[in-house]
Amino acid sequence: MTYTVAALLGVFGALVVDLAVLRTRLVTRAVFWSTYPIIIGFQLLSNGILTGRRIVRYDPDAILGVRLAYAPVEDLFFGFAMVLLTLSVWVWLGRRGVQRTPAAGEGSAVLRLLRGAGPGTSSRRPDGR
Repeated sequence: MTYTVAALLGVFGALVVDLAVLRTRLVTRAVFWSTYPIIIGFQLLSNGILTGRRIVRYDPDAILGVRLAYAPVEDLFFGFAMVLLTLSVWVWLGRRGVQRTPAAGEGSAVLRLLRGAGPGTSSRRPDGR
């Protein structure tokens, strides 16, 4: 199996998990696509350093040959699959309420302490909110 085929299978698999298995549908959201260029920028920077300095090398017969910042374009496919799969699982777990007690936000222990309430006391105000 070539690196190209493996990368495309990774993208396909991540899309199936996002759209059909976990049904998070992140790839259908504008916020995903509007923030993804930030990830691509850092991915190209790190890939460029690793492949430009020949720390990581690729068999020319296993890739398409198209390179961006010294790295084969297939690396962008793998990066996309990795980010999409990670975010899909993160969103899915969040929707299922895996974290039963808040770690940040309205009910967090940090906010209770900042408001002057001790640990273990209610974060509700006297008016019930």
